[in-house]
Parts: sequence; structure tokens; C-alpha cells
Amino acid sequence: MAAFFDLVVKGGPVMIPVVGFSVATIACGLERTWFWYRFLSQEDRVVHDVLEVAQFDLERARDIAEMSQDIPIGRFLLAPLKLRQPTPETFRLAMEGAGDKEFAQMRKGDKLLETTVAVAPLLGLLGTVTGLIATFGNLNIGGGGTAEQTTQAAAGIGEALITTAAGMIVAIIALLIFRALVTLQAQQIDYFSEVGTELELIYRQYWDEPTAPDYETPTSYEAAANESASYLLAGKGE
Repeated sequence: MAAFFDLVVKGGPVMIPVVGFSVATIACGLERTWFWYRFLSQEDRVVHDVLEVAQFDLERARDIAEMSQDIPIGRFLLAPLKLRQPTPETFRLAMEGAGDKEFAQMRKGDKLLETTVAVAPLLGLLGTVTGLIATFGNLNIGGGGTAEQTTQAAAGIGEALITTAAGMIVAIIALLIFRALVTLQAQQIDYFSEVGTELELIYRQYWDEPTAPDYETPTSYEAAANESASYLLAGKGE
């Protein structure tokens, strides 16, 4: 730990934001790792249970999805199932809206990582340039510097390059984390689309299932009145 602080001090003031980006990157990586671990370790079980039960009972499928609201796939499946007798179009719109909301949550941290990848190397170069300026400013070239001064100048240049190395290391770590997250997000978009399509097909089977009631219930008071009038006229005609 002492060696780390020595490097920070040697790197100069520019090392402070570089260290800040490194801490933010590591924190983002840990948070996203926990998020995806909880998500991926449960989603297959939730999807299997909801789709299996939905083929026979949509109410029970909704209850299963409701118990899994702590993960994105549970909220995604619950959004259309909690509606009361929606049309297939409304059912699909509810899924699409829930999916867009969950995808936005999955992309959390992407902007921070993108900024780190772009800014950290530039900060490293800035620290190197300022360090070199200070080193050459203290070097007495015209006065015939001694060997000791030359050695000190070389050491100063080496210290100035610390910020470049630090900025590149932070940017590389952020880029690796970002690419891993983008890959997981792309996989989940495809998976959500597949699961949503399967659930919609199940619901359409319920919606398109023919029913044969003993009589048609009037949809309004006006329809009921017309039906009664027709019945009375038919009786008088007899």
C-alpha cells in the first residue's frame, strides 16, 4: 500500500483524477458483477416455471412472476400478466415497455466506463507532459550539467511517465469490463425477445380459444332493451 501511495505522489496532481477513475471503475465492475450474478443464476428457473404454468393457468403464472420481481426477467414477465384480459396487442406492448425499462437498467454504468476509457489515457498524457515540462525547466542544459543532474533528469522523466502508464492501465480495465457488459446485454436482449414471443403465443391461444356460452350477454342497457323488444314483438306476432 505504501508503494502505491509513493507512485501516486510521484505522478503528480494529475494522478488524483486517474485514481478517482480507477476507484469508480472497480466499484462499477463489482456492482455489475453482483447484479449479473443474481440475475443469471435465477432467470432460467423463473422463465421455466412461468412458461410451464402459463400453459394451464395464467393466474398462477402471474403469481410466480410476482414472487420474482427482484430480478429483471420476473418484472418483464409480470408486466403483461398483471393486466386484466388485455388484447394480444396490449399484451405485447406491455412486454415491450417492460423490456425497454429493464434494458436501460442493464446498461447502468456504461456511460461511466465509456468516459473512463476515453479520458483516463488523456489524463495520463497530460500528467506526462506537465512532468516533462517541470523536469526540463529544472535542467540546466546551457550551464553544462553534471552527471548527477543528468541522472536526476532521467529519474524525473521516468516519474513523469507514471501517469501515462496509470491512465492506460485504468482505461484497459474499464474497456474489458465494458465489453463484457455489452456482450451480456446483447445476449439478454435476444433472450428476452425469445421468452416474450413464447409467452405471447401462449396468451394468444387463450385469446383465440372459442367459447360457446348458452346465451350472449348484452353488452349495454341499449342492447338489452332491443333484445326484450324483439322478444315481445315476436310473441304478439304469434
